[in-house]
Amino acid sequence: MGLNDSSPGTMRNGRGLSDQWAESVVVRPRTTERHITVHKRLVLGFALSILTLIIVTAVAVVLSIRFEECDGQNREAAAGGSGSRGSGGSAKLNGSRGERTGERGDEEAAVQPWRNLRLPGSVRPRHYDLRLAVYMDNFTFSGEVSIELECVNATRFIVLHADRLEVDRVTVTAEGGVGGRPNNRPGGGVMRVHRHFAFPANQMYVVVLHREMKPMRVYRLNVSFDAAIEDELLGFFRSSYTLQRERRYLAVTQFSPIHARKAFPCFDEPVYKATFSLALRHDQQYTSLSNMPVESSSLPDDDGTVTNRFARTPRMSTYYLAWAVCNFTYKETQTDGGVTIRLYARPDAISSGAGDYALHITKRLLGFYQDYFKVQYSLPKLDLLAVPKHPYAAMENWGLSVFVEQKILLDAEVSSSSYQMELTMVVVHEICHQWFGDLVTPVWWEDVWLKEGFAHFFEYVGTDFLFPKWNMEKQRFLTDVLHEVMLLDGLSSSHPISQEVEQATDINRVFDWIAYKKGAALIRMLANVMGQPLFQKGLNDYLLSHMYGNAARDDLWRKLSQAMRSEGRDIDIGEMMDRWTLQMGYPVVTISKNQSEQLPTRYITISQEHFLYGQEVRNSNNDSLRWQVPLTVAVGNMSTTSLQSLIWINNRTETHRIALMGDNTWLLGNVNQTGYFRVNYDLQNWKLLIQQLHGNPQIISVGNRAGLIDDAFNLARAGYLPQGIPLQLIGYLPEETSFLPWHAASRALYQLDKLLDRTEEYSLFSDYVLKQVAARYHQMGWPTNGPGSEGSVLQASYQTEYEHTHTHTHYTHTCLCAFFGPHKVSCPQGAAAGAHHARVQLREQTVPPSGRRLHL
Repeated sequence: MGLNDSSPGTMRNGRGLSDQWAESVVVRPRTTERHITVHKRLVLGFALSILTLIIVTAVAVVLSIRFEECDGQNREAAAGGSGSRGSGGSAKLNGSRGERTGERGDEEAAVQPWRNLRLPGSVRPRHYDLRLAVYMDNFTFSGEVSIELECVNATRFIVLHADRLEVDRVTVTAEGGVGGRPNNRPGGGVMRVHRHFAFPANQMYVVVLHREMKPMRVYRLNVSFDAAIEDELLGFFRSSYTLQRERRYLAVTQFSPIHARKAFPCFDEPVYKATFSLALRHDQQYTSLSNMPVESSSLPDDDGTVTNRFARTPRMSTYYLAWAVCNFTYKETQTDGGVTIRLYARPDAISSGAGDYALHITKRLLGFYQDYFKVQYSLPKLDLLAVPKHPYAAMENWGLSVFVEQKILLDAEVSSSSYQMELTMVVVHEICHQWFGDLVTPVWWEDVWLKEGFAHFFEYVGTDFLFPKWNMEKQRFLTDVLHEVMLLDGLSSSHPISQEVEQATDINRVFDWIAYKKGAALIRMLANVMGQPLFQKGLNDYLLSHMYGNAARDDLWRKLSQAMRSEGRDIDIGEMMDRWTLQMGYPVVTISKNQSEQLPTRYITISQEHFLYGQEVRNSNNDSLRWQVPLTVAVGNMSTTSLQSLIWINNRTETHRIALMGDNTWLLGNVNQTGYFRVNYDLQNWKLLIQQLHGNPQIISVGNRAGLIDDAFNLARAGYLPQGIPLQLIGYLPEETSFLPWHAASRALYQLDKLLDRTEEYSLFSDYVLKQVAARYHQMGWPTNGPGSEGSVLQASYQTEYEHTHTHTHYTHTCLCAFFGPHKVSCPQGAAAGAHHARVQLREQTVPPSGRRLHL
């Protein structure tokens, strides 16, 4: 077939098919046209579906945002977050997990860690970079704090403390691993803040993130804020004084126990120790101080302000951070180890030399504590700041101790011996805190006695170092600490020295006389049981093991037990001391000579029970409390005494053998009043002790004589002993020339005076007391001048040992006037007013005197 073949079959089918095949094929529409039509319909339907989905999604997003905003507002209102400044809500999908913010809101509502008293602990601060601008003209300040955080547990919440702060801006960034690896994530590691708000009920501030922080990673929280410099003496507060008829102002901090949160957002619990870098900007006419020395200082800016940057601190709790802005001047000295000590005060006080005494004893005390604890003072300087107003006698901020002026400035020409003594003890107390408190801090407030008890105990030990003739630990400790706190601790309303702290209001409550005085008494008892060398060794190990950190009572017991075992004395200090710290009160130990025919007369029976005032209270008490009592016993007669070895009393009743004991020998328990308990005896032993005091009182030491009087009167008051025994006991007082027994008798007689006043028996009581003291009064007279004439019984009790000859004269006469008035005793001119004052002062001995505010 050729190309020009034009057969019908060829033309008809175009494919060169035969006619037979061509006729057999049915003609149909083209397939591609049909496909195009179908595809158009599918695309149109799909487009409509996508558009519908977009519209529905948009509506859902809008509704979700509105719902979350309303829900967030409700939660913030419930949380007390009226002052919060959130970053707005969002309902965007989380691409990595497909979670919606609404689901996170449910999680947040379920968790709410800011409703607990304690911080959640999911993140911990490592370092604070704090920058403050202080405006003394209107008493405000603004600040920025950058807190380096370590994430402990995965969390979306950063919960910290803030109180009365106006938070302006909050940002969070991720910085890398705990080991310091840099973060290379896009955007500089910025963490998106979902919202942030205040929770005033717990003085907390909450930052909620969009995604969780990872454990073992480091983050940085940045907060800017504003606040007022208050006048209520807490947080960052202001005070004033007058110089040359001009009122001048200063601003200083008081953060203990929970007031750092009033000055900057922080993790304001003792366990959250961190380092601090501080920068203060203020008017150039002022000086600024802080815990550490100034590292750099700027030239004045155009507005007349300067910025001082302080060196980085060691790890410390927030409540020990401190700063001050003032225009004080100073005097300084330096220790042999190169520590600079400065005392800052009003210019006129510095120029008059009022701070010289405190500066001098501080230098000596740093050396004393370094030698006693075998741990060096940790900072390059120590500033003592005397301020006109302060809520406490003093505050032991690390490197910047703050004192109210009356407790650190001394005018040698007009100040009394008692004033000097009290000032000395306050300084000794605060310097001790540089180790017990600042260097090693209790984990939580339930063990606040771990620092306050030690500082109070060392008030007497440290003062003895400065002035050995005062004999503070063996004598004044008995009257000021032991006898006073046992009055309180014998009441059914007392409490254990370690208290649970469940609410913020409980924190201030633990700073009471039980923490201070009972803590000191228990530490003194423990030191005497261990002996000074082992006690010092245990304290050294404790401080070195926990320096720049926190410790609990069990940590102390463990180190003291290890010290005991190092010398072959296997005593579990923790088991012993838990009885004294976790139980309220103290025991009365009764010693009875054995009357049984089955045992020789050299055996004694010793029993213990919980001492409580009031027979009814004791009857209702189940008496389940037991102590491990370290009892020392002395045996004596009219001419000699013999100290026996230590006896441990663990059970309700025990029997022990005492050598050298006979029918005419007396027993004396708790020698030198080193134990925290009272001692009672059988009546025959009491009679032998009374005969000893009437015949030759000097055989019994002055501290033991005071202890016998204090125990006898309080045992009688509580119903353990007939009332006649203590009255017979003090019958020897006309021959007593030492101060301590008179002080113990005065305290006891005043209690009786209150009980018998306006009763028929009062005249008999007054005649009896008059008989006891009149002989000493007529013998010594009334000194209107001289170093011992102080004007009140309380002041007389503060006299030094070498002044006691004069003190007793004034004391006995004031007793007469205080108890009986001038109608019974010929009071010299001016003595009646003194008598009234003495009566008031005696009455105040059962509560903290207003002039002796607690020093933290």
